[in-house]
Amino acid sequence: MNLALRDIRYHRGRFILTSIGLGLLLGVVMSMGGIYRGLFADALAVLNSTKADLWVVQQDTNGPFAENSRIPEDIRYRIAAVPGVAAAAPLSFETLQIDRQGKPFRFFLIGYDLNGFGGPPAIIAGRSIRQKHYEMVVAKAMKMALGEKIHLGLHDYTVVGITGKIVSASGDPAAYVSLADAQEIQFQKDNDAIRNDRERIGANLSEIQILTPAQAGYLKQNVASIAETTHIVNTVVARLAPGADLGEVQERIGRWNHFRAISSDEQATILTMGMIQKAKMQLGLFRIILLVISAVIISLIIYTSTLDKIRVIATLKLIGSQNRVIVGMILQQSLLMGVIAYAVGWILISLTYEHFPRRIVLEPFDLQALFVIVIAICTISSLVGIRKALKVEPAEALGG
Repeated sequence: MNLALRDIRYHRGRFILTSIGLGLLLGVVMSMGGIYRGLFADALAVLNSTKADLWVVQQDTNGPFAENSRIPEDIRYRIAAVPGVAAAAPLSFETLQIDRQGKPFRFFLIGYDLNGFGGPPAIIAGRSIRQKHYEMVVAKAMKMALGEKIHLGLHDYTVVGITGKIVSASGDPAAYVSLADAQEIQFQKDNDAIRNDRERIGANLSEIQILTPAQAGYLKQNVASIAETTHIVNTVVARLAPGADLGEVQERIGRWNHFRAISSDEQATILTMGMIQKAKMQLGLFRIILLVISAVIISLIIYTSTLDKIRVIATLKLIGSQNRVIVGMILQQSLLMGVIAYAVGWILISLTYEHFPRRIVLEPFDLQALFVIVIAICTISSLVGIRKALKVEPAEALGG
């Protein structure tokens, strides 16, 4: 006769409710682990989809994700001419928040050269961008339909394709437009701003006494055209030729072109060890706190359950039962509670993780490690009840 199962059947309702409650807590622990892994996946989503070996950015910056980086678009030709570089393509990045259907709508806009690389990795519905202007491909998470229009900057853009789970480091879904459109959205000023800038430039030039009115007007026209240019990008990405030395190419770009060339591994370190470092630490701390709370709850439950069975335990001792029988009963109940709670938590998170606002990545290793931790917690927590049970005197069965 298994005393643990007999006692569980006798207190079936309490045991089931307790296991479910503990399972909900473990489900939260699993979700925290999934969010922790999801932070890495989100941070590296654009980096991995671009499949670039080098990210050329403004000198002395960690751009384009960690810092603001602006470089001329035509730098792509100088980068492509560097020995060891097989291809180079300009990219533009910008986080936008607009009003859509009366609610804030935030997303990450990526502009890419239609003849280069760095565009959407896969089209799951519709088609890719074919026209230079006013077409866009959106991530599935943006929940936009094919043919839907969205107003950005000075124009309307039509959704022609839908891609998969591409997000920014902060978890905002990504949208792709042509580089020309992205530059216009990010850098093009409206008409009022252009007129104000021209008047300001003209006023400053008119104060230079050595200039004739004709010279001032000529300079005003040329300076204004330079200031109003939109041929700017945030980075130029490059892929190396087979056999090319990464360090040598980086050194050449930094020495001759006066830009910083960040390798893909360095960019990954910037994203994961800098931009999301505090979020990782916070999630890790929450996981530890929840596991400690789980251990305390299991200990209290086992201890309370042991107190309820004092007379039963005393009776077992009175009729000559060995201590290992009592220890086995308490330990088996604790382990069974942990296994059921883990199963409840796993089922809960498996059915709901795809509906979370942030990406949840459930790694098999993390789930297996958590199961081992739960078993260890249940074993250690049962020691509290076991210690109390072993101190019970047989005379207590007689009301002593």
